[in-house]
Amino acid sequence: MKDFVAISSNAATLLESFAAFRRPELSGTAPHGQGLFSYCTLVRERLRQINLPHPILGVVLSGTKEIWRALDQETLTAGTLFALPAGVDIDVVNDPDPERGTYQSLLIEVTPEMTAGLPRLDVSASRKGAAIDLTPELIEALSHAAMAIASGPMESSIRRARIAELLALLATEPAAGVLFDSPVADRLAQLVRSQPDHPWTSDQVAHAIGMSESTLRRRLRDTDDSFSAILRRERMQIARRMLGQGMASGLVASAVGYASRAHSGTNLGIIHGTHFGEYIRPPEGRFVLSATAVHS
Repeated sequence: MKDFVAISSNAATLLESFAAFRRPELSGTAPHGQGLFSYCTLVRERLRQINLPHPILGVVLSGTKEIWRALDQETLTAGTLFALPAGVDIDVVNDPDPERGTYQSLLIEVTPEMTAGLPRLDVSASRKGAAIDLTPELIEALSHAAMAIASGPMESSIRRARIAELLALLATEPAAGVLFDSPVADRLAQLVRSQPDHPWTSDQVAHAIGMSESTLRRRLRDTDDSFSAILRRERMQIARRMLGQGMASGLVASAVGYASRAHSGTNLGIIHGTHFGEYIRPPEGRFVLSATAVHS
């Protein structure tokens, strides 16, 4: 068929790997698993000013996709692996293959949790377009990741391992750099979640995510947020869950990086309108919130 004419052997292998995901008669979206879905259309369409909440890793399975960023235009054909950034307005034209009669792309939403801890390559100067160069290793890793997402539960260790393997291969690919460009606030929050008891400072976080402290603070101000607010918010969300699971308040305070129960209790009240002391143990032994609230 037309999709398989005049394409590279790697592209043909990629298309064969995802034959099970084809939806030839569908118009719209088809979920395959948590964060994995197909987008299909039976007619040529132009989608204006798409702004994605998370980066997307995708494969054109049928037809062509045009990507417009201002005056820059790129055409992706069947068998192309591509990456699209979050938070950027782009126009997209999806054009069905004339013989198959359908356009389809298979898409993986890349969330900050997936890229946490992976190295980030500064590729801003060398990044050219959305298309990612294919290798046999990358095709295999992509196929394994898609199958693991489609067949396994969200918290599956196999799923996490397959996704990590795929993203590790993509970490040094210039066109895939947008997958790792999570908002600074998300990257800071992820660091705090990974070690809530660590005495984080703004210069430590800036070093960990590869920027100067002044740049970190400026980017957070641009989103009407701050280092201290995010640190407190993430720690208190963890504290709330721990208290709800029945942990003693003193242990919770230590686990989220506060030396005293009073300090963490004050912060819990700021974030959630509740103090540590307002968690009570009912007869069955489960911690719940009492009716009294703190309005800070």
